[in-house]
Amino acid sequence: TLTPKYHGAPLSPTKLQMSLDLVTYLRTEWVSAALCTNQTPRSADVVLQLGCEDGRAVTFIPRTVRELITSSNRADGQVPVGAKRQLKQQQQRRQAATVTYVDQRADELTETADESVDVVISLQSAAKMLENGLDWKKSVREAARVLKPGGRLLFVEQTELEGESYLDYVDNLYTLNGESEDVKEGQVEPFPVFEEVGYDDVDLVIVPHVAGVAIKSEDAGLTPKEREQKLANEEKDRLADLSLTAYERGIKKRKRKKKKGVKQGQEEDTPANA
Repeated sequence: TLTPKYHGAPLSPTKLQMSLDLVTYLRTEWVSAALCTNQTPRSADVVLQLGCEDGRAVTFIPRTVRELITSSNRADGQVPVGAKRQLKQQQQRRQAATVTYVDQRADELTETADESVDVVISLQSAAKMLENGLDWKKSVREAARVLKPGGRLLFVEQTELEGESYLDYVDNLYTLNGESEDVKEGQVEPFPVFEEVGYDDVDLVIVPHVAGVAIKSEDAGLTPKEREQKLANEEKDRLADLSLTAYERGIKKRKRKKKKGVKQGQEEDTPANA
């Protein structure tokens, strides 16, 4: 089998796709821009990109975003110099989000704290991670870890990576460490990390891609025991609210009766005074 070459150098599968399959490249770029623009909440302050290769993210995200954090698809975790240059140029031209240059692997966001990011974007990044020896599934878990509850993962990725579905992995993620939860009888059922996942296949492409939005659950990261305790506390609060409501209704009824009795007494006294 001959390996395709470009200017004399072996061409990787990612470069082959993005250099020769112009249809897929342009279509996924357009979808990525639309997804970031339309699905980034206006209340979002911090966005993190999984695998920065260029400066396009600055032009995709809304101007209301205050900070864009970088990560790398490379094994050494270094964001390419060219990508930093493009990010800086686009930021200056657009006067948009401040770019925080962080050299961290996309599958090991060691410099980003838990629940500190509003939106994570992953744009044609998983295949490049796979190519460079990174774990794309771990990058999804890392994205979930750094997202705030209710935060969003926006993705435009290849539909399948080495026979595994990107969408299925996101939709069936139940723990942040990738391990399955053992649920004993009587315990609360496993709760998905992403409570809502909306998606659509990218049409008019040669290489199948999927685009979607995954919203992090408020209970993501909690153990079954912690979830049981949370549900118990919520039930306790609900019963307390019901008791308070019943008490307030009782007071109102007593006040109405009292006012009605006073009014009747005044009406009975009126003829006598006349």
